[in-house]
Amino acid sequence: MQASSLSKTKENTWGGGGSKPLDAAYGKLMMWFFIVSDALTFSGFLVAYGFSRFKNIDSWPIADEVFTHFPFLHGIDAPMYYVALMTFILIFSSVTMVLAVDAGHNNNKNRVAFYMLLTIIGGAVFVGSQAWEWKNFIKGEYGAVEIQNGDILQFYNLEEEKRIPIDEFYISSTQERITHDDNVGIWYLSEAKLPEITLQEVMAGFNNDQNLTVRLEKLDDTGHKIILSRDEAEIKLASATRVVKGANLIRNEYGNPLFADFFFFITGFHGFHVFSGVILNIIIFINVLLGTYEKRGQYDMVEKVGLYWHFVDLVWVFVFTFFYLV
Repeated sequence: MQASSLSKTKENTWGGGGSKPLDAAYGKLMMWFFIVSDALTFSGFLVAYGFSRFKNIDSWPIADEVFTHFPFLHGIDAPMYYVALMTFILIFSSVTMVLAVDAGHNNNKNRVAFYMLLTIIGGAVFVGSQAWEWKNFIKGEYGAVEIQNGDILQFYNLEEEKRIPIDEFYISSTQERITHDDNVGIWYLSEAKLPEITLQEVMAGFNNDQNLTVRLEKLDDTGHKIILSRDEAEIKLASATRVVKGANLIRNEYGNPLFADFFFFITGFHGFHVFSGVILNIIIFINVLLGTYEKRGQYDMVEKVGLYWHFVDLVWVFVFTFFYLV
């Protein structure tokens, strides 16, 4: 009798007092723990981004001028259009995941497989689109020059009243160029490859076109970039040190390099989550096709991976708002 009572006590202890905590399965509860901890991580990143942007608000790049590309529409200004399309695709994949979970509750194998496949396609398209955005951001569109204090100067056509790429006005030099070696150069630095356009070629093109001036990375009171007069531009360009094309972790042709640092880190971290979610969805999809969950009589694994997928979709809403809209 005493042994039976002790056994019952142990059973109740390990069973959470005879019921499941929050009436949730162990795996689902652990997924919620992971989501909460990961949400705190993303919150820390976005708070750091917001603080840095507020501190450098006068030199922060304008998103509408950075993300203007759309596949197969070269030369057409389409600010934020492709980013909006990416966002729609990811949110729609969350809808198909809901439908897959609902089909699992009804033990409908074919519908679960169909909606899981749509979710996988949506996630893969989003990851590919994000890689395409990275490529354009790294490559750059206009080019700029950096002066001695680290500020970025962007070229502006006074007659056409728009920013102009350095590719359109630089004058190519016929002088033979060789890669810089660290044993013969200033600061003992070497270069991996020759830059596409030299500072001398850019300055030659600028001096040849009197309609050109520069605009600063800083914003005026109306939220627009400050455009200098021709005379002011010549004074600023006298201290130019290098040509900047695109963006990396050190320099950014669109403005403050911190913007590029946060963009690569936060969108890359989120992209890794989406990529991981696609891999998980593929594994679950294969198991659905093999009838693994049909044999078990329940599709709890689809619901668990669905929680993760909804989380990465929700995080993107905040990333999209912070980087692209605000």
